[in-house]
Amino acid sequence: MGYSDQRFDVNLSILFTELPLLERPAAAAAAGFTAVELWWPWIETPTPSQTELDALKKALDDAGTQLVGLNFYAGRLPGPDRGALSVPGEESDRFRANIEVAADFAASVGCKALNALYGNRVEGAEPQVQDALALENLVLAARAADRIGAILLIETLNKPESPYYPLVSAPSAIEVVDKVNAATGLGNAKFLLDVYHLSMNGEDVGQVIEAYAGRTGHVQIADNPGRGAPGTGSLPLEELLGQLSKAGYDGWVGLEYKAGDRPSAESFDWLPSEARAAR
Repeated sequence: MGYSDQRFDVNLSILFTELPLLERPAAAAAAGFTAVELWWPWIETPTPSQTELDALKKALDDAGTQLVGLNFYAGRLPGPDRGALSVPGEESDRFRANIEVAADFAASVGCKALNALYGNRVEGAEPQVQDALALENLVLAARAADRIGAILLIETLNKPESPYYPLVSAPSAIEVVDKVNAATGLGNAKFLLDVYHLSMNGEDVGQVIEAYAGRTGHVQIADNPGRGAPGTGSLPLEELLGQLSKAGYDGWVGLEYKAGDRPSAESFDWLPSEARAAR
């Protein structure tokens, strides 16, 4: 059990960022990967032109890469924002404008997982008001995901790096998953288990896997400290992924780490080339 049993994908919003967006799928393919994921690529707009959407679809298709995860619009990411859906006013409106655009694009490329980052607590807004808005927007997002046969992902981030983000433990994200599923009756909201964020929060990742593997729709990994490639820190990532497999998780494992000073293509030496193409 371990790396050879996993289905890996490359997050093209954190790896290969030395290249323009439309060149990244081909670069991932050249490194041996056939599956990729993305944060919402158009930071400045929730509603890019059809021309831009078509160009990204063509880049993915031409490279032979399958998009397996896509974030809804989330504000400036990476940057000060951590999502838009719980932020009253313009950001919530932008998230809503993005829901069907993101779902339609995901459908056009066969992507079956949409990640909705919750958003930061903001001054002047009561937490309960933000949470009520979040549930409204997540219900809309879950229905849009269901329309295209996809799941909706809810992600835990970490408090040291995201001090205003309210979902900074596995149970806090699972609570939101349960609320969304109760409100829609669809059952398509799932937990995004990010090993790095859980570790940064001081959670026992093994215990989280034991408790929530059955509720997990997607996994992301990076080593800690440093958010680098596996082997650059102290996390037993191969062991944790083996535990996930034993617990019945057979979904995607997103490589969401920083390549550091190396070109991204040189950051995969921990993973044998024969284990990179999705099976």
